[in-house]
Amino acid sequence: MTTAYDEPSGIAARGTLLVAAGRGETAAAYERFGRRIAADGYRVRVLPDVTADLEASFAAAGKLLVDDSLPGPKVIVGSDTGALFGLALAARRAPGLDALILAGLPVATPQPAVNLLGWEAEVEARTACPNHQRVLGGGAATPGALFSAPIPTELIGHAGNVGVPTLGVHGDADTVSPLAEARAHYPGTLVTITGGRHDVLNDVTHRTVAATIIVFLERLRLGADLPVIAQVQP
Repeated sequence: MTTAYDEPSGIAARGTLLVAAGRGETAAAYERFGRRIAADGYRVRVLPDVTADLEASFAAAGKLLVDDSLPGPKVIVGSDTGALFGLALAARRAPGLDALILAGLPVATPQPAVNLLGWEAEVEARTACPNHQRVLGGGAATPGALFSAPIPTELIGHAGNVGVPTLGVHGDADTVSPLAEARAHYPGTLVTITGGRHDVLNDVTHRTVAATIIVFLERLRLGADLPVIAQVQP
């Protein structure tokens, strides 16, 4: 159920990220993201569409979070309903969970007009990155799932129950989950990405998003209060 990306040989692992994919997504959608984060010394494990079998996904994540062979800190990175999945894990006080990274947090109301335009429009709503569009078209996402798959009620309403450090990343051009509606549902720090679409981890600004995540992880390694590492001086 998972896909693994490990740190380069000879480098001590700096932590573990569990990627929780969104509606209709397979683990293949996160190959580029997994390899990039792993290259910086973090182990990555990918759970495909967590809503396909929610209880199995909770069980798989719980097992990985307490796996002593995986180094801490351990962080859930969730995209779309994967972000809601991360919030639900935090609300459950899942053992071993040290932090959350939430991307493209979905709002309750989907945009059906986009879905009616077909798969090409859905891909455009997901990402402007040509490479990721090809990945999606190659089977990394199920056509229509982003708009037709319901959000499980078990994943709704947990944003106020988070007790771990949290980073949110959201595109300001996200038409699936508009920033104006999603902003209030993010606990912790929110970073908005200029021109970013719904699959913000895999959009044209994926390098900037990855760098933002690495800075968060490096701060987390210093403590749950996220000590500042770099400061901009006037």
